[in-house]
Amino acid sequence: MNDEAKRKQLRKYKAIATGLFVLMAVIFIITTILQKSNNSHWIGYVRAFAEAAMVGALADWFAVTALFRHPLGLPIPHTNLIENSKQKLGDNLGSFVVSNFLSPQNIRPYIQKIKVSNFVGEWLSKEKNQDILIRNLSDIVLDILNKLDDSTVSQFISNKVTEMTDNIKLNQIVGNGIHYILEKNDHQRIITNLSKQIKDYILENDEMIKDRVKKGSYTFIPSFVDNKIADKIADGLADFFKEIEENPQHEVRALITQKIHEFSVDLKEDPKWDDEFKTIKNGLLKNDKLDEYSNDIWVSIKKTLMKELQEEHSALKGYLSKNLNEFSQNLKTDENLQNKIDHWVRVTAYKYILRNTHQFGSLISTTVGNWQGKELSEKMELEVGKDLQFIRVNGTLVGGLVGLLIYTVSHFFI
Repeated sequence: MNDEAKRKQLRKYKAIATGLFVLMAVIFIITTILQKSNNSHWIGYVRAFAEAAMVGALADWFAVTALFRHPLGLPIPHTNLIENSKQKLGDNLGSFVVSNFLSPQNIRPYIQKIKVSNFVGEWLSKEKNQDILIRNLSDIVLDILNKLDDSTVSQFISNKVTEMTDNIKLNQIVGNGIHYILEKNDHQRIITNLSKQIKDYILENDEMIKDRVKKGSYTFIPSFVDNKIADKIADGLADFFKEIEENPQHEVRALITQKIHEFSVDLKEDPKWDDEFKTIKNGLLKNDKLDEYSNDIWVSIKKTLMKELQEEHSALKGYLSKNLNEFSQNLKTDENLQNKIDHWVRVTAYKYILRNTHQFGSLISTTVGNWQGKELSEKMELEVGKDLQFIRVNGTLVGGLVGLLIYTVSHFFI
């Protein structure tokens, strides 16, 4: 029922209560006039009833009216109670709601019934809802990206990189990386590949070896001898590297592994390497260069994001849609995930409500306190005024009966 309907209803019941008072007044006047010319006993009883009914009606009218306004506009003390006590009313109403409706034992049964996982899963499974969600998220992110100041963001990235790299010991990272490669035995593939490359290079460049041998040989030694020596050298070196390539247990492999291990330990423990890497890092990450790198990184990221978010069928939106589909299916089928999400929502809602119950009380108190006094009185009268009119009706009838009883007792027994 809207406010206009409530006003009509209130006017109707006010008219009934007032009409009953007017009826009693008319009866009182008529019986008073009749009593002057007629000595019938019944007239006295009716007159007594009407007289007392008028008193009861006026008394209850005054009481009901005093709640919402000054009767007849007269500033009588202890009237217009709601307007004069609105702050106290708001405080008491807020305390009442918090104490009786927002207590742990009252809200717990409702919180335990909360199940959002199935609802969210069903909602997300619909393509139109996914499109709405992705579109709104894209608009929000685009708005944020457009409002961001590029220089501020790039400076932020630059500052964070500086903070991160100040405490990074690159020699430790490189040393640990080398140690990790040795533990995984991945360096053997490098040795194998390198041995093959050297072997192939020797076999493919035998003429270069011959030229080198001739340049270092004496003039009196015949060329065929130099060529023979060069062939032997080339074949020997090629066979040597072939053995390294094909034999996983070759002693050269063990020697290389040992040297790499010693180098990794030296990298981590020798202070000179710490200084060397700091010099390299400071050279690469000078303030001007770092600012330039940060700006380029941010511009590239922003450009890519904006392009992906603006395109209707971009890779990013496709990826989001795919993951939303998977997530919605998991929400509908994975009971463990459902229980986790529902439990988290319940606990969060329960804690939030209990932590902020005083805020609900303050909200009610402040809202009522901020209402204009006349507005509050009108709101209250619209809600309970109809029932209060029955008090006036009852007061009229009960007053009349009491008056009749008093008249009867006084007439027969006094």
